[in-house]
Amino acid sequence: MSADYYETLGVSREASTDEIRKAYRRLARKYHPDRNPDDPGAEEKFKEVREAHDVLKDEQKRAAYDRFGHAGVNGMGGAGGGGGHAGFGDINDIFGDIFGDIFGGGGRRRQQRTRRGQDLRYTLELDLEEAVAGIEKEIRLPTLGECETCNGTGSTSGKLDICSTCGGQGQVRMQQGFFSVQQTCPACHGSGRTIKDPCGDCNGSGQVRETRTLQVRIPPGVDTGDRIRLSGEGAAGTQGGQAGDLYVDIQVRPHPLFERDGDDLFCEVPITITTAALGGQLKVPTLDGSVLLRIPAETQSGKLFRLRGKGVKSVRSRSAGDLLCRVMVETPVNLTREQKELLEQLQDTMGEQSAQNPQSTGWTDKVKRFFDRMGL
Repeated sequence: MSADYYETLGVSREASTDEIRKAYRRLARKYHPDRNPDDPGAEEKFKEVREAHDVLKDEQKRAAYDRFGHAGVNGMGGAGGGGGHAGFGDINDIFGDIFGDIFGGGGRRRQQRTRRGQDLRYTLELDLEEAVAGIEKEIRLPTLGECETCNGTGSTSGKLDICSTCGGQGQVRMQQGFFSVQQTCPACHGSGRTIKDPCGDCNGSGQVRETRTLQVRIPPGVDTGDRIRLSGEGAAGTQGGQAGDLYVDIQVRPHPLFERDGDDLFCEVPITITTAALGGQLKVPTLDGSVLLRIPAETQSGKLFRLRGKGVKSVRSRSAGDLLCRVMVETPVNLTREQKELLEQLQDTMGEQSAQNPQSTGWTDKVKRFFDRMGL
């Protein structure tokens, strides 16, 4: 094929890469065989346009063509390409660019030459008080950081060479009959660049192992399962790529007094027999300090008292939850002889009145119904 590539695309020899790309997109859409099934000349014209674009879009091939003409690019993998319809990659380029024009995008993006660093996870254990009030914590994070010797490029000189296998595209095309399939370049692993002088400190990876110390601000009200994202605090990218993110997973330690359920707190409070029977006041702990809980007379063991607003104000709530106190009546132990005699006197004065207690009455009724069902 002897046609001048610049004339084929209708651009000047001083045309920019962007002008060459736009000319190719316009002509490729015009002459694509799928859009001209009844015009055999369109396919040949499409091949010419594609061949010209394959050479002029590549800086090395274009320089060789400008200096030596067609002889300078023969055998470089871009000129004189095989016949047949365009491969899948060409179709995606053309119609991807069409949609890019319509919606203001850039069409199909080329393989990135840098690689983003990995995201990292860190489990941070907190006391309940720390999680509820919020706190700033210092964490030590083992990670992969950017090599300072080569500034993360992996190259001693800081320069990356164009991959000779894929020509810097990051992908290679496998042709089989009328079909072509693109795959990641095995030489550069999709980066489009190779390193000829690897950095001795990072062995060309652009990353080194390090331990970083970070200050993490924990907002008030977090709970187990919550996650905090720290952008750019993950592993460093390779060849100057963007760093990944750090995800801090919150784990709240068990508390000796309180059990958390959402915005509410639960606790069990022991009371004496006399307080349960006669009533009184009881000092109850909360996360803000102690408060007085009024115990009415004849309180039964297991009764639940609600202290409104004494729970947790979570990161998702506007108001605090409640503190639920379950009172548990304790049986006295290590009684003296005098105390035992007093209890026996109390028992004698109670007589059949004991059977009228709420729990006893309910239990007696359940036993009676059970025996009636069993026919006993």
